[in-house]
Amino acid sequence: MEISKFSPKQKKVMRWWCRKATRGYDALICDGAVRSGKTMSMGLSFFCWAMACFDAQAFALCGKTIQSVRRNLLHDLVPALCQLGFECKEQRSHNQLTVKLGDRENVFYLFGGRDEGSADLIQGLTLAGALLDEVVLMPRSFVEQTCARCSVDGAKLWFSCNPEGPEHWFYKEWICRAKQRNALYIHFIMQDNPALTDKVRKRYEQMFRGTFYRRFVLGEWVAAQGLVYDFFRAEDCPGAPEGEMERWSISCDYGTVNPASFGLWGLRDGVWYRVAEYYYDSKREGRQKTDGEYVHELGRLAGGRKIAQVVVDPSAASFIEVLRREGWTVIKAKNDVLSGIRTTARLLHSGKLVICSGCTDAIREFGLYRWQEDAARDRVLKQNDHAMDDIRYFAATIAAGRSEGMPVFAGSISRQSRI
Repeated sequence: MEISKFSPKQKKVMRWWCRKATRGYDALICDGAVRSGKTMSMGLSFFCWAMACFDAQAFALCGKTIQSVRRNLLHDLVPALCQLGFECKEQRSHNQLTVKLGDRENVFYLFGGRDEGSADLIQGLTLAGALLDEVVLMPRSFVEQTCARCSVDGAKLWFSCNPEGPEHWFYKEWICRAKQRNALYIHFIMQDNPALTDKVRKRYEQMFRGTFYRRFVLGEWVAAQGLVYDFFRAEDCPGAPEGEMERWSISCDYGTVNPASFGLWGLRDGVWYRVAEYYYDSKREGRQKTDGEYVHELGRLAGGRKIAQVVVDPSAASFIEVLRREGWTVIKAKNDVLSGIRTTARLLHSGKLVICSGCTDAIREFGLYRWQEDAARDRVLKQNDHAMDDIRYFAATIAAGRSEGMPVFAGSISRQSRI
């Protein structure tokens, strides 16, 4: 890749560790808007610092998952380092990157801070430094264990993130206490990325609304409040389009005591339309349905259409098994709630996901689905969320165009075509 010019804040990130005024800091924190240029400049600076100041030492590159480290950090960074004369060799089976510059060589280990158990993976290492990309997505135990491993003389910590709520522990413990932590804090906005054109910046500004706009476009640490999809208007829902669709899918939020919600989706010209739904509340109806009865209702919703896949909550093991036996192609949904809500909001706002007027229960829930007030972290109220969950499953797993769900293929008799 071609390395373009850097903005003043990016230059500050690049040089902080070697300038007299800032080299005494023990950590660097970069937060702010999406696509603001903080990740690339921080990555380049981290490797330049490591190779200039150390030899034969170990470092950590951390993200929510190892895949996200490779995708968000190394994908663009390694080619840039090679252009600058670094020799980079990744051993994927060991999740490590060996980097040489002149007669110096250091090892960079890749770690994923997905959950509380992730802290065990890094325990026991002695590190000269660590870069934690999107640190707010990692559990506190993992972050603190990583910090504790950086015990080599001269070690430094590097943090990057987009904002979340003002009660998030990292905001309170690191950003609000940057001076006490002896950390250099640099806040980025989109204008700090010279590689971002006005057209692209405007497109990003139009992607988000409400809380997500203030966080990801303005770079503010604000609490989520009110309706989750506060921009959604029932009166804007069109009727189902007539004619053939290019592809059909069904999304399911399975429930026995709680309501079950299924959505029928049709693809046309890059837009997914929720054209029909099935919604059953056993408490209201006074009777629970069996897995077999729900599979029958799903077949009625499909109405003889060729369904490419059925996206299901991965925890609905018994329902998935009955679907599989009946010949349906099942994909276990991606079930990260906050990430899924962001994806759903973006697709709804951009018109890539359309709820048709006949989906009355989904429309009803859009008007009721709310954030939990006074929560330490972003949480939605577990009420009026069943259609919201099946829509989120579909948006995150299929409509976003990155179908990474785990397929559960049907047996030898299949009534549906496989992908």
